Amino acid sequence: MKAIPIILIFMSSLLTGNSLSSGYQPGDKATDFKLKSVDGKQYSMANYKDAKGFIVVFTCNTCPFAVKYEDRINDLAKKYKEKGYYLLAINPNDPAAQPDDTFELMQKKAKEKGFSFPYLVDEGQKIYPQYGATKTPHVFLLDKNLIVKYIGAIDDNSDDASAVKEKYLENAIAALEKGTEPAPVVTKAIGCSIKVKKKA
Repeated sequence: MKAIPIILIFMSSLLTGNSLSSGYQPGDKATDFKLKSVDGKQYSMANYKDAKGFIVVFTCNTCPFAVKYEDRINDLAKKYKEKGYYLLAINPNDPAAQPDDTFELMQKKAKEKGFSFPYLVDEGQKIYPQYGATKTPHVFLLDKNLIVKYIGAIDDNSDDASAVKEKYLENAIAALEKGTEPAPVVTKAIGCSIKVKKKA
């Protein structure tokens, strides 16, 4: 009988989407990665010697929420590159589970939208579980030492960029620029679940 509460707790975590090992938390040091971008080159954060920080965005071609944020993500990449914060977008979806997220279609998307940032493929889906990403889009702001400073949504309105009231990510970067800690450090990411190939 003692096993029942443990099972219920475990089932509850599955239903709520809270993993017992949920990836990085604010204050953790993130692991660097080396991933292929749509230009065929390999990118890692170690490439950016002058960086003041990194904006790691898990996103994709297909999720309606990700599509709504494409222009905003592109604008953020351009704006903050000048300030020393480099945006790296990672597509975590397995193309076997979501055929419209193949590498070739990622290349097509990047060209059509004029992406000004590396659009990377998480081959083997090894990186997103380390970070604890659960949605597309899902943002992780890191300082130059790869310490996680903010996790969550880009802003408070996925539907309408003109109606945004809280620019969570930009506010977090502004806090780092001032030498203070962001507040909030975590918000709820709004988006689609990451697509994983079903096991045989």
